[in-house]
Amino acid sequence: MTKNRIWKTVCAGLVLSFMLALSGCSDGQTEPGNNEKESEQQGNVVMLPGPGSYDSADTAVITKIDKGEKTITFYNYTVGKKYTLNYDGTTTYSDKYGQALALAQIEEGDIVDITFLKSKKRLNTLQYSAECWENASVQRYEINTTRHDVSIGSDVYKITEETLIFSDGRQMELMDLNSADVLTFRGIGTTVHSIVVEKGHGYLRLANDEQFLGGWIEVGQSMIRPITDEMLLTVPEGTYDVSISLKNSGGKKHVVIKRNEEVTLDIGDLEVEETKYGQVLFTVTPSGATLYVDGSQIDASMPVRLEYGIHQLLAAAAGYDTLTSYFRVAEPSGGLTVSMTSSDSKEKEEEEEKESSTPGSSVATGSYLVYINAPEGAEVYVDGNYIGMAPVSFKKVEGPHVVTLRKTGYTTRSYTIQVDGESKDISYSFADLVPSIDL
Repeated sequence: MTKNRIWKTVCAGLVLSFMLALSGCSDGQTEPGNNEKESEQQGNVVMLPGPGSYDSADTAVITKIDKGEKTITFYNYTVGKKYTLNYDGTTTYSDKYGQALALAQIEEGDIVDITFLKSKKRLNTLQYSAECWENASVQRYEINTTRHDVSIGSDVYKITEETLIFSDGRQMELMDLNSADVLTFRGIGTTVHSIVVEKGHGYLRLANDEQFLGGWIEVGQSMIRPITDEMLLTVPEGTYDVSISLKNSGGKKHVVIKRNEEVTLDIGDLEVEETKYGQVLFTVTPSGATLYVDGSQIDASMPVRLEYGIHQLLAAAAGYDTLTSYFRVAEPSGGLTVSMTSSDSKEKEEEEEKESSTPGSSVATGSYLVYINAPEGAEVYVDGNYIGMAPVSFKKVEGPHVVTLRKTGYTTRSYTIQVDGESKDISYSFADLVPSIDL
């Protein structure tokens, strides 16, 4: 072989080696996990990871979106770990079916599948998890803080210490939730992983209500309560017409309830009119049912003369579920249909006998008390009724109760507690109230 031919062969080899160095790989394919190495210097060439590069994947709950810093914080509920990733113009977002989403459509509490470049903490893709179920804007549910579960319709889901709860983007505790809240539940399998308060609650207080004590307050279409002294109602946020009535007196007011804020409604200007009466004819199924209006038994076979306003109705009959409801008398005459639901009386009696023989199963728990020890000096309301200043106690009644704490100059807070049926006193001490922002 001549010198010229040898020199040409060497030159060709050098050119091939240089071209391979520029390409960065020998077979034209990049495996996930090799992107971190590609960002290092290779000879005199620096290889930077491009759009679509990732070396890690996860399923997690979004806990915070910081658009100023362009970061999203995630929580892996399997290992209990929180971490933050950066996003940029190359990050893609999609629903569980792969349809594109905007960042504005993503929120705290979403359960997502993500891919990211761990070495750069850069988010590559974010997609709603295909395994996630969602019950959105639920108004009818029952959360049991003792069993740590929630009933939605006929379905029961577990709530764990890892379940994240959000209100206005901030995390909160399970006890902060109120039955008046509208919630969105998300989870995988039978476990709830996140709860988002879509519509929270505020507080409504009446002023100059002395002449209406013992009457009724209606807030919108769903809340009817007797008016008591120093009452404080927990009301879903929104705009309402409030009706105040005592016999034929009263009127309507307009009120706006904001989340976690207290509104005082002055009803001192409502007029008291002369008493009016209406004749109500009841049609009852079954015909032999016993009817009580405002605690007094009535003869349903003939029209009943009642004062204008709201009245309580109770119907009882053997083989039927006892019915309790409210109705309004506002016309000189009218009719009311009462339909009771049949039940297996024998089965019901056996169940009642079983409950009465089970310790702690009764609704009332004798002379046992629930103590509210802190924060000291706060006004304490139980289910809207004022019971005194903390430390204070009230009669122990099994079931869920809303405890509201109020103090001038501080933000009002409410907690939902689950009172057990055990034959013993129980105590609660809540965190100090936070000073109001406007102070």
